[in-house]
Amino acid sequence: MSMHLLPGSYYGETLRRRQVAGLELTERVYSPGYQTPKHTHKQALFCYVMQGSYTENYGGKVRECHASTLLFHPPGELHAEHFHDAGGHSFIVEMTPDWMAQTKQHLTVADNSAHFQGGAFELLSRKLYREFTQPDEASSLIIEGVVMEMLGETVRHANAKEYCHSPGWLRQARELVHERFTENLTLTEIAGNVGVHPVHLAQTFRKTYQCTVGEEMRKLRIEYACRALANSDQPIVEIALAAGFCDQSHFTRTFKSALGITPSQYRDALRGA
Repeated sequence: MSMHLLPGSYYGETLRRRQVAGLELTERVYSPGYQTPKHTHKQALFCYVMQGSYTENYGGKVRECHASTLLFHPPGELHAEHFHDAGGHSFIVEMTPDWMAQTKQHLTVADNSAHFQGGAFELLSRKLYREFTQPDEASSLIIEGVVMEMLGETVRHANAKEYCHSPGWLRQARELVHERFTENLTLTEIAGNVGVHPVHLAQTFRKTYQCTVGEEMRKLRIEYACRALANSDQPIVEIALAAGFCDQSHFTRTFKSALGITPSQYRDALRGA
């Protein structure tokens, strides 16, 4: 039997809570080994895993949720969590139907469950948490804006994954890019591996995924770097080289262009939250 939780109701222990317009923000902790029963939430929500990890069963599927994971749960999604030995520490943002209805007038909103790791999602989640814990007169406006940006990024990434009707060779090409993004792959090399002309690969890839092969590779390198910056004390120059950048200066320019701050500022922002 599943539980249907009312707005603002969660399992675990609440550390603090705040309401902003049609948003309910809650910080919660979970003890080691804690298990929730199967349940649903009446309203859509984001859940950012700050510390710890858990296994989640949702919609007949299973996913592992670690620190720096951001999850989107649509309303009514049946799921259950089993926290691991370190327990869990999560930051949850629940969105009322009225707020979502107003947002949908200007923004497409995802209908399906999704999860993301690192990159822009982590930066946005940390920014949201800082406004939640250190509010000032502008925080309410900033919080709404950040949540809308998170919804927009969710749709953008969901669209990039909608390739079930794309040709098999294109899926193979994308998988190759994801497996070897730290290498200096050329378009000709990728096309040769999947048996198509480089021009055809470039055109079809852009049409299907709304980005070029090079942009996809750059995004993967940035996401790799974000995880390394957040979860290790590895020097920035080593992270740059491991991610596939030719040197630290190139990495810094690319990172700042993508996220608006330098790698060192990104690391400081995460650890200062």
